[in-house]
Amino acid sequence: MALLRKKRIFYILIGFTFMLCIYAIRVVWIQIHSAKMAISASGMTINELAVRQREEGIVLDPGRGQFLDRHGSPLTGRAVWVPVLFPVKELPDAVQLNAIAALLGVSAAELEGRWSKLQYPYIWADGEGRALAVSGDEAGKWMEISGFEILPYMQRYSESDSGKQWLGYVAQRPDFIRSLSGRSNGRSLPLTMQVGASGLERTFDMFLRGVGSTRAAFSVDGQKRPLFELGTRLTSANDRYYPLSVRTTIDGTIQHQLEDLSEQMGIREGAIVVLDAAKGDVVAMVSRPFFNPQKIDLEQGNWSNHAVKAAVPGSIFKTVIAAAALEEGLATATEKFHCTGHYGKYGLSCWKEGGHGTITLEQAYAQSCNIVFAALGERLTAASIQRTADKLGVGRLVGWHDPSFLDGAGLRQMDQEEAGTVFAMGTRPDGGARAQTALGQRDVMLSPLQAANMVVTLLHDGKVMAPRLVQDIYFKNGTRMLQLPPRSAPSAYGAVSPTTAKMLRSWMKEVVQRGTGQSLQSARWHLAGKSGTSQVSPAGRAANHQWFIGYGPVEEPLYAVAVLVEKRPIGAPHQATELFRHVMDILAARIHE
Repeated sequence: MALLRKKRIFYILIGFTFMLCIYAIRVVWIQIHSAKMAISASGMTINELAVRQREEGIVLDPGRGQFLDRHGSPLTGRAVWVPVLFPVKELPDAVQLNAIAALLGVSAAELEGRWSKLQYPYIWADGEGRALAVSGDEAGKWMEISGFEILPYMQRYSESDSGKQWLGYVAQRPDFIRSLSGRSNGRSLPLTMQVGASGLERTFDMFLRGVGSTRAAFSVDGQKRPLFELGTRLTSANDRYYPLSVRTTIDGTIQHQLEDLSEQMGIREGAIVVLDAAKGDVVAMVSRPFFNPQKIDLEQGNWSNHAVKAAVPGSIFKTVIAAAALEEGLATATEKFHCTGHYGKYGLSCWKEGGHGTITLEQAYAQSCNIVFAALGERLTAASIQRTADKLGVGRLVGWHDPSFLDGAGLRQMDQEEAGTVFAMGTRPDGGARAQTALGQRDVMLSPLQAANMVVTLLHDGKVMAPRLVQDIYFKNGTRMLQLPPRSAPSAYGAVSPTTAKMLRSWMKEVVQRGTGQSLQSARWHLAGKSGTSQVSPAGRAANHQWFIGYGPVEEPLYAVAVLVEKRPIGAPHQATELFRHVMDILAARIHE
C-alpha cells in the first residue's frame, strides 16, 4: 500500500514537472517570437502592451507619407505645437492650473472638470473641434508641469475648407485593411490605421503607408501617479527611407490663388482646371463647393471632385462637331449658311433673337450659332460624331493611366474620373437627336478635365495627352524612388489632322476677337477660346451650366484652361467667361513674377 502511494506521488511529480516544462517553453517562445507579433486590433505586440500598461501615450505623427507641389513645397503635413493633457490622479496646484487655463482660453474650473475626467491623453481643441496650436515660444514655457505637455503634432490638412478634392482624405477602413492581409510585406497593419479614402490619398495609398508612428508616452504607476524620473518618452520608427514623399504637378501658389478667386466671385458649384500646355499636366484643379478633409459628410457630397465629373457641355461641344465636319469633308470654313433664329424641324432656336443671317462656318463657331451647328449635326452620322469625340479625348477616360504599373496592377491617378457620354447606350440617334447633340445637349456629358485636355489636344496638333497629377515619388533621404513620366492617351480611331487642329485654334482666336468672348480682350494676355451654355433642370428647376475653355497666351501657349459654373439662373451674366479671364490674369502674373 505504501509502495502504491509512493508511485502515485511520483507520477504526480512527473506530471507537475512536465507541465512546468511546457510552461517554461511557452514563456521562452513568447519572449523570443510571439512577443513581436501583433495581437491586438490596433496592431500592438505583447511587449508594447506590457510597456504601455504603465504609460499614457498619444500618437503625434502616424508616419504617413506626404504630398508636395511641383516645386517641392508641402501640400500636407504641417508640424504645430499643441497642448496635451495626460490622465493623472493629482492635478497641478492652483497657480499652475490657472496659468494653463489662461493659455487654453478657459476658466480654471472648466479645465479642472475636463482634466479630472480624462481616461486617455487628450490634445486640447478649440470650440470648433480643431487642435489648438500655440507658438514655439509658448511651448518652451511649459515643460515642468506634471501631466501637461506642449508637443509637436503633425497636422495633415489645413484647418480651412479648400477645393483640393483631387487630394482626397484619409479615414479608418478596417475592411480594406483586412483585405490587405498577406500583401503588406509581412507587416501587420492596425485596424485603426487611417488610409486613403478618396483622391490621391486613395490612389497612392500603397506608397503613403508609413513604417511606424511617432508617439509620446507619459509614464505613470498603477495609481496613475506620474513617475517624474521617467518623464515623457518619444518613440518613432526612425527609418532611413520612409515615409515617402509624393511630388505632384500642382503649383501650390496658383492653386491657392484660384481657390481664393472662386470664393471672391461667389462660385457655388463648378470647377476650374488649368493644364500645362506642353505636357498636359494639371497645374491647378479647383472644385466647388469646398470641403474639409477633416470633417467629411458623405451624404452632403462636398468631397466629390466636380473637375472630373461629367456635366452637360453646351456649345463647347461645337468644337467636336466642327472637327467632325472638317475631318469628314462635309463642310469648309468658308461655306455659307443662313440663320433665321429658328430651326423649324425640331423646334430648335438660336440664342440670338432674329438670327445671324448669312454666316460662314468659321463665323458660326465664333458667334456660337445654334442653327448652323444643328444643320451640321444632321449632316454627320452618329458614328462620325462619336469617333471624332473619341479622337479628341471626349467620352472616355483620359487621366494618366498605366495598365501594368506595379506587379501587373494598373494605376489611374485621377480618382472619381468619369468618362462622360456622347450618345446614350443602345440608342439609334435620328436627325433630331444628332441636331441636339451638335449643340452639346441631350445625352452629351463631359468633364472640365476632358474639356481642358481637348484644348491641349488641339495645341498638340491632334495628339491626346494624359493629364498627370503626380510626377514622381521620393524616399525620405531625397532619393527618387519612382518616376511617372508623361503619357499620351491615343484613340483607337487615330487622331484629328494637324490641319483641322490648327484651323480650330484659329477659330478660337476669332471667338475672342469678333465672337462671344470679346470681353476677354481686356485680359493681360491675348487669349483664345470657346464659350458654352447648357440647359439643365436640377431638382426640376430650369438653370444653365456656363462654360469657357481656351488657351493663352496666343503667341506662345503656356496653359489650357476650362472653367465650369454650374446651375446659374436663366438669363444671368456669363460668369464663366469672366472667371476664365481672371484665371488667365493670375497665370500671367505668376509667369511675370
